[in-house]
Amino acid sequence: MDADLSMRTRVIRTAAGCFAVLRRIRSIRRSVTRPVLQSLVVALVLSRLDYGSTVLFGLPQQLIDKLQSVQNAAARLVRAARRRDHISPLLQSLHWLRVVERITFKLAVLTYCCLHGFSTRLPIHSTAASL
Repeated sequence: MDADLSMRTRVIRTAAGCFAVLRRIRSIRRSVTRPVLQSLVVALVLSRLDYGSTVLFGLPQQLIDKLQSVQNAAARLVRAARRRDHISPLLQSLHWLRVVERITFKLAVLTYCCLHGFSTRLPIHSTAASL
């Protein structure tokens, strides 16, 4: 966290780390199947975007855009799309929410769990299924 509590440093470091992982995954993309590639991206990149994402609620759009660019690059890598291809259909085909929607969803699930006495240590998919 920054001295001014802006979360700028966290966002920049998260984006840089995610892009480094994407570069490594890109180097092996022809050696693995598409489902394996998608699993690697979800496990190694999207999990970093989601980690502690509830504290990112209300961030300035500039910082959200940095995180969104990581997700866009990940979607393009999984779908073997070009940089100029529109991102919305790619995200929809992968069933991925945009970064700001992911943050809102995680916050809503956390709130639901707190209100209904569920453990917040449950995996997100099992909590979401009970909604």
